[in-house]
Amino acid sequence: MNDVVLSVKELAFAYPDGHQALYGVDVALTRGERVALLGPNGAGKTTLVMHLNGILQAGHGEVVVAGLKVDANKETLKEIRRRVGIVFQDPDDQLFMPTVFEDVAFGPKNLGLTDSEIESLVQKALTEVGMLEFKDRAPHHLSFGQRRRVALATVLVMQPEILILDEPSSNLDPASRRELSEILQKLDITLLMVTHDLPYALELCERSVILSGGIIAADGKTLNVLTDDALMKKHRLELPFGFDPRHAAQSMK
Repeated sequence: MNDVVLSVKELAFAYPDGHQALYGVDVALTRGERVALLGPNGAGKTTLVMHLNGILQAGHGEVVVAGLKVDANKETLKEIRRRVGIVFQDPDDQLFMPTVFEDVAFGPKNLGLTDSEIESLVQKALTEVGMLEFKDRAPHHLSFGQRRRVALATVLVMQPEILILDEPSSNLDPASRRELSEILQKLDITLLMVTHDLPYALELCERSVILSGGIIAADGKTLNVLTDDALMKKHRLELPFGFDPRHAAQSMK
């Protein structure tokens, strides 16, 4: 069996105002897995993700990334944040430099690498997302879909072990949505994708986990989850009109 690269055990968390967001979450990802994190708004998905690289600290339970426990240790957190790359829903949260190249180079520069090492890493990351020809462009001159790909490159350049995507298909036109899917399918990386886009989950992730009311409500093959009508209805998950997961899964083979 593949190595476990992410382990969440009995994770519970309440915000300072007393709102309990997580009630004892247990989930694990093995190396190379692609897992969709599904659930209604307010289910605790964002809270869970913010525990995976130490933005939030567990109130109870533990999170372990590649053998490193996520806690308040600054050196451990630095390494965990290199190993766990998060691509946020709004690419403008991650793009702030004058050019695409400088944005993607920002992380490696903070590692103290040489100029030639940085150049090599940036070229590789931009090639992976199909944006190398735009390296000298200002990010704000790019389309939304292009900016999302550059944001992805700013994470891939750090060579993370786990890639977390927050609603990667949101606000993309059909062509940009397809292009991003093709890029993600080629990546050799462990993937956790938070999404309300259920067809995208089926296309990209063999396994899906439903987080609802702060607990894991289901964990199984994406096709099985999406075709369980009672489960879907209970957790306010709805497929697009006319979308048949069984038919779609057959056409993807």
